[in-house]
Amino acid sequence: MTIKDVISKIEKRINIAQAEDYDNIGLLCGLPDRNVSGVLVCHDALENVVDEAILKNCNLIVCFHPIIFAGLKSLTGKNYVERAVLKALENKIAIYAIHTAWDNDFFGVNAGICNILGVKNLRILQPKKNNLKQLNVYVPQEYSENVREALFAAKAGNIGFYDECSFTTKGAGTFRPIEGSVPFSGEQNIRENADEVMISVIFEAFKQHHIVSAMKNAHPYEEVAHQIISLDNENHYSGLGMYGELETEMDEVDFLKLVKQKFNIEIIKHSEFTGKKIKRVGVLGGSGASGIKSALLNKCDAYLTGDLKYHDYFSAESKMLLCDIGHYESEQFVSEQLFEILSQNFSTFAVLKSSEKTNPVNYFI
Repeated sequence: MTIKDVISKIEKRINIAQAEDYDNIGLLCGLPDRNVSGVLVCHDALENVVDEAILKNCNLIVCFHPIIFAGLKSLTGKNYVERAVLKALENKIAIYAIHTAWDNDFFGVNAGICNILGVKNLRILQPKKNNLKQLNVYVPQEYSENVREALFAAKAGNIGFYDECSFTTKGAGTFRPIEGSVPFSGEQNIRENADEVMISVIFEAFKQHHIVSAMKNAHPYEEVAHQIISLDNENHYSGLGMYGELETEMDEVDFLKLVKQKFNIEIIKHSEFTGKKIKRVGVLGGSGASGIKSALLNKCDAYLTGDLKYHDYFSAESKMLLCDIGHYESEQFVSEQLFEILSQNFSTFAVLKSSEKTNPVNYFI
C-alpha cells in the first residue's frame, strides 16, 4: 500500500475540505507513491518525532499540527521547522497534517473534549457559513430515478445524519432544437413539450464538480438545464467548537475540579466566578478566544479552551466562567483519536502512536 492509498483512506473519514482557509494541511512533504512501511501518529511532527519514526521504521507521520505553516524560503536547518523537514526528507519520510479539518469535524477535537467531560446533546458552536449549495436539475420523468441515484452516489443530499435527501416537483418543459443540436427527442426547429420533474438537492460546496459531473453523465439531454444556488444556511454539522449539557449541574469549583481530574492538569486559568451553576458547557480546542461570543450567545455557563489573553477574560462580562486549560492540554487526546481511526483501517503495516513529548509549554509549580 502506498502513502497515497493511506491518505485516501484518511480523507474518506475526515473531510479535509472543511479545514480553515488559512491552514496548511494534507501531505506536507514526501512522495505519495512510496510504499508504506509504517505510520507514526503524533501531535507535532518535531525533529524528535522524526527520529522516533526512523527508529520504528515508519515512513509516514500523520500529525495534528502542520510542521510547515508559513512558507519556507530555504531549507538549511536554521530553525526547528527546517530541521524536522530536512531530516524527514533525508530519510524518505512523508509528513501529513490534519489540523483544522479535524477541528471542524463533528466527531473531531471538540467532540473529544465533550466526551471526556461527559457533555451531551452536542451542537456546533460556530457552524460553517457559505459552504452549502442547492442544485436544481430538470429531467424527463422517466429518467428522474437514474439522475437521482447518480446524485446520491456522488454524495449530494447528505444533511447531517441523513442521506439521500431530495425534493421533486413535477412540471412541463419546453425546448426547441436548433441547427447544430443533436436532441434526445424532437426535431430541429420544432418546439418540443416534455413532462419533466425538477430534482432539488443540497450539498457541501467542495463536492460541486463531482456532483455536477455525475448528474450530467446520468442525464439523457445534450444540454442539461440546471441551477446551482449558494445558500445562506449555516452547516450545523461542521464548524469550530461545540456545546452541550452536563448530565447534572454543578457549582463552579466542582466543575474546575472535574476539568483538572479529567484532563490530568495542575493549573486552570479562569475568569471570576459568576455564582451560577454549571450546566451548559462550550468548548473549543486549541486557541479559542474567537468562540467566547458564540458561547455567550448560546447561553453557556462555562467555556473551556486555551490561549486566552488578559483582555479576553473581561469579555465574559461576568455571565460565563472562562476556563483556559492550555493549548496542548485541550488537544492532548487527538493523537489517540487519529490512532484509532488509522488502526481500524490498516492491518498490513504497523500504526504506532508517538511517545515523544512535543508540548513546548512547561510549568513550575
